[in-house]
Amino acid sequence: MSSNNLDRSLLMDAVRVTEAAAIASWSEVGRGDEKAADQAAVDAMRTALNELNIDGVIVIGEGERDEAPMLYIGEKVGTGKGPRVDIALDPLEGTTLTAKAMANALAVMAWAPAGTMLNAPDTYMDKIACGPGYEDGIIDLDKSPADNVRALAKAKGVEPSDITVCVLDRPRHAEIIASLRSVGARVYLITDGDVAGVMNTADPDTGVDMYVGQGGAPEGVLACAALKCVGGQFQGRLVFRNADERARAARLGITDLDKKYTLHEMVRADAIFAATGVTKGALLDGVTLKDGFVHTHTLVMNSSTQTVREIRMKRAL
Repeated sequence: MSSNNLDRSLLMDAVRVTEAAAIASWSEVGRGDEKAADQAAVDAMRTALNELNIDGVIVIGEGERDEAPMLYIGEKVGTGKGPRVDIALDPLEGTTLTAKAMANALAVMAWAPAGTMLNAPDTYMDKIACGPGYEDGIIDLDKSPADNVRALAKAKGVEPSDITVCVLDRPRHAEIIASLRSVGARVYLITDGDVAGVMNTADPDTGVDMYVGQGGAPEGVLACAALKCVGGQFQGRLVFRNADERARAARLGITDLDKKYTLHEMVRADAIFAATGVTKGALLDGVTLKDGFVHTHTLVMNSSTQTVREIRMKRAL
């Protein structure tokens, strides 16, 4: 599949898919039911995908086939006619955020030529990311958070106290947070949504310089697709808590369980990434209803052209 295929035939299709999921899950905002919100997004995204002329396989989805009735890893979507694509998706990143009407819930999807996305198991991943404009290797997963802040500050020409780092607010990150604060860095804690957390590093308006911590491996692949489009660096290493998780990795063809992946090893070809806001956040406005029209706000990115389009849609209900 060529870069032209990515740009011309799939760019707006990606927008339509994430818009559909965002609008569907918006109906569950603030209603306290995470499962209902997620199911609404899944159903809408699956329907939208199956209407497209693609030969798609989900490599990052809602889990394995026995765990997820919809959009599971390995599921085929589309009409079967058209380009062969790997698809990574999270129909609703931030189910808790949606159920509680909190900020930063998104509908997210990325696709790339078949066989070019890491088929990551549904496990945890240690991650570190920063935005564009730095020498390769400026951040390193094997260095302490404090050392990474010092390196980034030196490259940026500022003091470590001028660096802001996004971290998921979890007990497991206590040592990371302590290390960051030991050099005076600002720590921006988020409750959920680490795809958006990584994306924040590439948007100067958010003020976030770096992301660090442990989150979902599938979300890591999605975040890499976004960074590939706008620039930035990412490193990740899978984390296995038990034999079952190691077996999941083996089923997906992963043999080096300790490998440190770079962005371009996780997404090995040009990709398209789309995200539509469900609830208002740092990157995107949420779905709104006004005067009988539904309004959405979407970012769609194309790595082959290094372009980012911001799309606002208004449609009659």
